[in-house]
Amino acid sequence: MTGQATGPANGAANRAATAAADAPSTTPITAAPAGGPAPVPAPAPAPAYTSPLPDARPTLAHAVASEWTKLVSVRSTLFTLGSLVLVVTGIGGLAVWQTSSSDYEQMPYTGPAMFGLMVGQVSVIVLGVLTITSEYGTGLIRTTLTAAPDRSRVLTAKYLVFSAVAFAVVAASVFLVGITAALVRSGRGAGVHSGSEWSGALAGSLYVTMLGVLALAVGALVRHSAGGIALMLGLVTIPPVLGSMLGVWEATADFGRVLIGYSSPLALIELFGATEEDAGYMAVPGDVAQLAVLGLVTAAAVAASYVVVGRRDV
Repeated sequence: MTGQATGPANGAANRAATAAADAPSTTPITAAPAGGPAPVPAPAPAPAYTSPLPDARPTLAHAVASEWTKLVSVRSTLFTLGSLVLVVTGIGGLAVWQTSSSDYEQMPYTGPAMFGLMVGQVSVIVLGVLTITSEYGTGLIRTTLTAAPDRSRVLTAKYLVFSAVAFAVVAASVFLVGITAALVRSGRGAGVHSGSEWSGALAGSLYVTMLGVLALAVGALVRHSAGGIALMLGLVTIPPVLGSMLGVWEATADFGRVLIGYSSPLALIELFGATEEDAGYMAVPGDVAQLAVLGLVTAAAVAASYVVVGRRDV
């Protein structure tokens, strides 16, 4: 009876001892006694991964470099700027050929370039719109904003790169025509010219560049190439036509003259140093007024583009 009673108890005790032996020990490892085996040291932690690429904080310079690469690597830039140079120098060269040295007693040497720039400004407008709308059309704008989430920085880089390239190409084309006229027609009027005509040419180049910046802002607002180009062409061509129509009625004649006076063709005439008689029946506003009005309109459009692009989903 005693053996039968103690048998199950001994089995339970053996099972408990086995479970205790199999359980992980929480007792810390102590140094082995003298003469015993040495303790095994714990493995050292693996070092953290370090990328071999530089971890530079993105800046405006990086965005400018990116926009420069995109601008010079697409065919639209070559086509539009190439057509601008051909139109300005081509029409300007024909104007120089049709003039004589005596004509430059009253006309600046850069005057022939003005005729080509009246047509060539369309190329600057088209390039300004395509600088941003082409990315929306192809979906590349998603990649751009993923790589550079700061949208204001991206937009600022676009404005800086486009304005610098457009101004450089426009000014170079205008000055090429002016230097050609000065070399070919340096007759009786050679001694009456001063640096004011060259500064006027710079002002005219700046005016056309601001039209391109305005086109870029309009493209950022509408996100559509055809729509942006149509709006800008309407902004350039409608004011003189509408002003002529309003000039027929006496009640709206003054407003019509204002529209004509601040239109793009007469603005270029004034900036390139033409006289009031060259403008027809009205006096053209001064060059400072022309630049100020277009500057205010462009600044308003640029500010609106920052607000809209920053809030709108791509």
